[in-house]
Amino acid sequence: MEKIKMTTPLVEMDGDEMTRILWQIIKDELIYPFIDLKSEYYDLGLEYRNETDDKVTFDSAYATQKYGVAVKCATITPNAARMTEYNLKEMWKSPNGTIRAILDGTVFRAPIVVKGIEPCVKNWKKPITIARHAYGDVYKATEMKIPGAGKTELVYTAEDGTEIRELIHNFGEAGIIQGMHNINGSIESFARSCFNYALDTKQTLWFATKDTISKKYDHTFKDIFQEIFDAEYKDKFDAAGIEYFYTLIDDAVARVMKSEGGYIWACKNYDGDVMSDMISSAFGSLAMMTSVLVSPDGKYEYEAAHGTVQRHYYKHLQGEETSTNSVATIFAWTGALRKRGELDNIPELMAFADKLEAATIKTIEDGKMTKDLALITTLENVTVLNSADFIKAIRETLEGML
Repeated sequence: MEKIKMTTPLVEMDGDEMTRILWQIIKDELIYPFIDLKSEYYDLGLEYRNETDDKVTFDSAYATQKYGVAVKCATITPNAARMTEYNLKEMWKSPNGTIRAILDGTVFRAPIVVKGIEPCVKNWKKPITIARHAYGDVYKATEMKIPGAGKTELVYTAEDGTEIRELIHNFGEAGIIQGMHNINGSIESFARSCFNYALDTKQTLWFATKDTISKKYDHTFKDIFQEIFDAEYKDKFDAAGIEYFYTLIDDAVARVMKSEGGYIWACKNYDGDVMSDMISSAFGSLAMMTSVLVSPDGKYEYEAAHGTVQRHYYKHLQGEETSTNSVATIFAWTGALRKRGELDNIPELMAFADKLEAATIKTIEDGKMTKDLALITTLENVTVLNSADFIKAIRETLEGML
């Protein structure tokens, strides 16, 4: 068959360790034979980030702003051990955090549902997407240990020098204190990204916080969401046949457990961190979890939700065979290709992305899978494939479908 032509490049961000190995095999087996790929390539591997003083990460984010669609491989966020291992100039920041800040984006994570990998919650039939706000709260908090008895206050000093003071607590003994913040602009971006993504995927949107207890902090999130929805999105949601509603976080947890899935659940930063891990684990595997960063002005960056699979990479370096799950990384590519096709009006590219996803799922449902899935599947007599052979099996399935 003739290769599918692209008109606009997508931004390609290469990564680290085992996922970098899989990245190349995926391109060789599942992309290059079928698509005349146009991409603007950025090497976000830790060595090159170090060589460029992390400039490459910033450049890749600016390119995403320019072209609108990116696909990203998993990358290392270095700790002290990595500083020594890679002989780094400094402990570079998380590439995801840098890209997220530049795009002002919200992260949407959803499980890939496959027959034979059954959710722990028996009534879950459809994916549950977690939308996580990615700014502020406990992640940018200031903390203090209180040494003994004394008064603590929250103080706001305006530019003209006037002050507002609130008593936090009169300590009668030693204790601890934490101050956290958010900004209206970031909350507004979060809300618009959620509303746009709900319309994009035609899914109902929930938003949940604890405004009954947090009558100013959490209530501000609730109010901003409602104001933007009423002013900009209500008619669009009605036309799409989907709904938006707010509920308390404890009510949302109860509803989630009794639902069949098929919606987006928007959460504040920490809630989203916890709930996305709960959803991924309960659906079966973090290796079967998609992740897309969506900016309020409609820029998209697709990646797998998991890390670089360091343990498998060390085995690979020693010449040992690995059986690493590449499904989420394949779905990062399909997400980016589908969005590129949608924005550029290339139906063949969108159809190819759909077929590649279907081929990936069919390969697993036909009993051919990596070791991590073989350990949890309800299918019998499955074939465990190594990292490369699993991708090659998907190619066979895909060629049969094409």
